[in-house]
Amino acid sequence: MTPFDFVRPHSLSQAVALLDPDDPHVLPVGGATALIQMMKVGVLRPTRLVFLDRVEALHSEIRVDAQGNLHLGGLARLSALEHSSLVQQGWPVLTRALHNLANVRVRNVATVGGCMAHADPHMDLPPILAALGAHAVVLGPTGERVVSIEALHLGYYEVALARNELIAKVVVPPMGPKLAAYSKVTTRVKHDWPALGLAVSVALADDGCLREVSLVLGAVMDKPTRLVSVEDMLRGTRPDDKVLREAGAVAAASLDIVGDTHGSASYKKQLLRTYIGRTVRVALGAAHEGIAQ
Repeated sequence: MTPFDFVRPHSLSQAVALLDPDDPHVLPVGGATALIQMMKVGVLRPTRLVFLDRVEALHSEIRVDAQGNLHLGGLARLSALEHSSLVQQGWPVLTRALHNLANVRVRNVATVGGCMAHADPHMDLPPILAALGAHAVVLGPTGERVVSIEALHLGYYEVALARNELIAKVVVPPMGPKLAAYSKVTTRVKHDWPALGLAVSVALADDGCLREVSLVLGAVMDKPTRLVSVEDMLRGTRPDDKVLREAGAVAAASLDIVGDTHGSASYKKQLLRTYIGRTVRVALGAAHEGIAQ
């Protein structure tokens, strides 16, 4: 590795001041799980690393506010999120997904903000948080701004952040009557990168039809992708086998899916045809079993 400066600020505002909006070689570091690997293979050659491990503790908090919103500090470890009773009670789809996200060693050091800012389209959390309607609170030199998780990722490792901005926290709205599920399909072990990840959030009307539908797909495009045409197709329908099969066919036909080392484009299309219906059924099945989602 090439030599670099190593600084450890004590506040997020200090960290922002140490970043350089014009220099891509000055980088913030949360858990460093991806950064170190990219440095080893020469993809990144930083001149300065701004480590965030000494930043004030409030940015590691996991809490629920008076309106029922879940606040995830940008420096909260994924393991803390995984084991949070608040998350388990109100947003268990996140708890279940985290059990199969990477491995224990990674979850013990990786941070919420780091995962969001890394922008690898194979990651599990971004599609789930996008389907739940979450947003990021971003801190920069001029103060805070809000970016929806859906709009945060622009492409492979591309994110809607300036080089001197950091994710202070992620805010997830209360589930209310919504039900959610996440399907992760891997070709090897269950915690590997997915060939396909699909997050579903739905709400039923009194007549059993789908009143609200949110479907966000990961690992098949260059960023998490909302399936708008399929959402429109399903909204207002009773989700029986015929409707869900048609939704899967529409989803597979409407996307220019990209193959990679985890699966060919045709394989991923077939997965999508199957998992649209399967994931909606898993979410809806919780309602019949009385399980909070």
